Amino acid sequence: MAIEPVRRSFAILEALSQRPHATIAVLAGETSLPRPTVVRLLGTLVELGYVTQVSRSLGYRLTNRVLALAQGIRFIDHLVDIAAPHMQHFTQDHGWPLYLGSISHRAITIRYSTAAESPLSFERTALQRRSPILSGALGRAWLAFSTEEERRAILRDLGVRYDAKLATAFARIRRDGHAFSVVTRTARLQGIAVAIHRNERVLGCISMRFTRSAMTEAAAGERYGAPLTALARAIAFDVANE
Repeated sequence: MAIEPVRRSFAILEALSQRPHATIAVLAGETSLPRPTVVRLLGTLVELGYVTQVSRSLGYRLTNRVLALAQGIRFIDHLVDIAAPHMQHFTQDHGWPLYLGSISHRAITIRYSTAAESPLSFERTALQRRSPILSGALGRAWLAFSTEEERRAILRDLGVRYDAKLATAFARIRRDGHAFSVVTRTARLQGIAVAIHRNERVLGCISMRFTRSAMTEAAAGERYGAPLTALARAIAFDVANE
């Protein structure tokens, strides 16, 4: 359930983002909020540093502080720029398509893929596709290599109880160094994923998808677990040294 003051504050921020500046009357009309509510919320946003008053006639505008809200998005773009060459070389060497994912609202979002360059690919692209956290290889790798605090927060947001069974599964993933997607017996595709992490923080995860007719889960881990881990470490190293 949405918290109304928060929803109204974002409505004002979104309205201000559409123009260089706006008066209280314009914002009230744009957001369908009462003028007193707009005045009160603008006062809070000014106090927090996200909005400033230009003048009585011109009204209000956003400040540069709102750019900090997009730092996570800019980091993802930066991570993609660094990871892409490494992922392309892996696909050139091994054939299988790779997928770079980052956590978003209750899912992992694919930010980059070498599917279009893979001779073994079964799709042209997967950009912006959302992968389930609990059953997808990317999500399971993210959870396993996250800090205990982040892991519990993600599971709590998913409405999932962190029990002994899950704790054992994540411990095994950390021991093996990679995670597999949870699939049905008849599923054609399988995924193996590793985490890109630095200073106990997961920056992103990379998965390799393969056909189950080509190899078993055990064979995929034995053959590609180490190269994928090395790939993730190389990307993390480049991120740290940029």
